[in-house]
Amino acid sequence: MITRQRLAAGICALLATLTAGVAFPAGAVADETDSAASPKVELVLDVSGSMSAKDMDGGSRMAAAKQAFNEVLDATPEEVQLGIRTLGANYHGNDRKTGCKDTAQLYPVGSLNRTEAKAAVATLQPTGWTPIGPALLKAADDLNGGDGTRRIVLISDGEDTCQPLDPCEVAREIAAKGIGLTIDTLGLVPDAKTRDQLSCIADATGGTYTSVQHKEELSDRVGQLVDRAADPVVTPVATEGTAQCSSAPTLKSGLYTDREEFGKQRFYRVDVNPGQELRASVSVGADREVNPDYGVLLRAVTVHGREIVRGEGTGNGRTDVISTGLRYPKAESDDDNAPAETVCLQVTNSFSAAFGVKTTPGLPLELTVDVVDGPSKASDVASFGLGRGWWLLGALVLTGFVAGLLWGWLSRWRLAVWRTN
Repeated sequence: MITRQRLAAGICALLATLTAGVAFPAGAVADETDSAASPKVELVLDVSGSMSAKDMDGGSRMAAAKQAFNEVLDATPEEVQLGIRTLGANYHGNDRKTGCKDTAQLYPVGSLNRTEAKAAVATLQPTGWTPIGPALLKAADDLNGGDGTRRIVLISDGEDTCQPLDPCEVAREIAAKGIGLTIDTLGLVPDAKTRDQLSCIADATGGTYTSVQHKEELSDRVGQLVDRAADPVVTPVATEGTAQCSSAPTLKSGLYTDREEFGKQRFYRVDVNPGQELRASVSVGADREVNPDYGVLLRAVTVHGREIVRGEGTGNGRTDVISTGLRYPKAESDDDNAPAETVCLQVTNSFSAAFGVKTTPGLPLELTVDVVDGPSKASDVASFGLGRGWWLLGALVLTGFVAGLLWGWLSRWRLAVWRTN
């Protein structure tokens, strides 16, 4: 019995090793952010009148925010360029039009002088309105330029009071620009409307929403988000697909972002030389309310429209992002001067907007393109993606089958001898 268990365990281990090796093939890495580019972060703080409420561990929300800022400023990595913007900090009156313009940069984005930044934060007093949308637009301008990571951290205790400029729509517009800017939000009040709005803002740009009700939680979370900006990331490149392959942009290996209308298609072109393999994947996010049951189709077709290979993904409303991918190996040619083949990547979605939901801008789309050296034989990829490892897997299965037969025969023989004796 022990011997049989060891044999089975050994075969399982070999299969697991083989699967791991083929599931994550080595390939070209998409363009990474230049390590010399400094990450930029702007802290956007709500300084409206409601921030004077004393429900944060016995102190006011404003006092908790100031303490968090001071601790974060002390711990900010040297390579991070940090700035601070306020909303509702300067206008004391009741004129809504004026109050909704009340956003100002308290400390410019750049090399951090901790003493000056802390002195600026110490002067803040809860004052006016909550113009979140205008503040986000200005913050995006503050962070414009450069190739490094860009992140906005918004801290607020309530909904925007300056409709109809919907801050969620503002966040979508920022994401549609393809500038790689992420907005993280922190809510200081466990209110459903506030949570929904701040969550929507974060989701639109791939950021996170966190509800915090204690001073230590606020300090820890803001510090984590500032530190995260210093981590190396892959910066997506904004591109615009077209409705026809003939006018589509030609892409090289890298990560790209685009917007796709509901139920529409986008084309992109990729040149694949003989002996190379095209690996592509696409993710489409539902950044607003959509109807359940949807799908995404990624097709590789020739310039004449003949399908080469496809990948499909479907969803039922339980996830906000749906992805699929494909691989196409171009066979080697005996002609050293053989031209590259232009492959058209077609992305189609079957999302439909819920009643009353805006359909513009389109849904966020992220496309990964990788052109690498192909396997020695293009047909290898057809073996369920296992390549030449398929033969090793077959040998292991055959070995296990033969071992099982031998073990069964030996067991029956030993049982027959035992009964005879």
